[in-house]
Amino acid sequence: MADLAIIGGTGLTSLDGLEITRREVIRTPFGEPSGPLTHGVLNGTEVTFLARHGYGHTIPPHRINYRANIWALHHAGIKRVIAVAAVGGIDDALPPGALAIPDQIIDYTWGRAGTYFEDDLSEVTHIDFSYPYCDELRAMLIDQCKVAGLSVCRTGTYGVTQGPRLETAAEIARMGRDGCTMVGMTGMPEAVLARELDLNYACCAVSANWAAGKGDGSIISMVEIEENLRAGMDSVRKVLQQLLSSL
Repeated sequence: MADLAIIGGTGLTSLDGLEITRREVIRTPFGEPSGPLTHGVLNGTEVTFLARHGYGHTIPPHRINYRANIWALHHAGIKRVIAVAAVGGIDDALPPGALAIPDQIIDYTWGRAGTYFEDDLSEVTHIDFSYPYCDELRAMLIDQCKVAGLSVCRTGTYGVTQGPRLETAAEIARMGRDGCTMVGMTGMPEAVLARELDLNYACCAVSANWAAGKGDGSIISMVEIEENLRAGMDSVRKVLQQLLSSL
């Protein structure tokens, strides 16, 4: 049985080369996940895949049932999660197509169900979230980027916004002052929910575009985002294949 899961974001709704062994529909106490879990074998290693936005990419970031998704993976016996995310580059080192393995998060979202610890508690529960990502998984991703001959930003701060709209230039300027190097819409509460269920969790981020007001400051084009994601996700697939081959 697989103990590693990959959560695919925008641009990664399936894993090329995955020999599917079964699809599993899991009912959770928190409602429906984004879709069934797809179990299979890739490069000789068992792996489980879940499309965060649904397999037809129909669920917007603020409507994703993050609690159901992470609970379903935990229920299926998953211990390690690699989350793939499309982001906008804030730092100069993250032009379109660049890869990054963030080590920090700043959460700007609101109204999302962000914890399992709220009902029927015997006592209030807190968790340490000082360092939100698993260092071991992060190191593995960085190493396999090198093996695949791909450059990667080894650190970064992922600023998570509510979506589904993109950010204003002023919001991005503020986030840059806060220390964010990239911006996306799905990093939270996914990461903290994984921590609450003791899942080792890391993110592989792909820069799909310059964030608002960055680069040449022009209007963000959805067509360019799609083109950049096609190239960026090809790199992610190489990294994931290398990683699975190494396990």
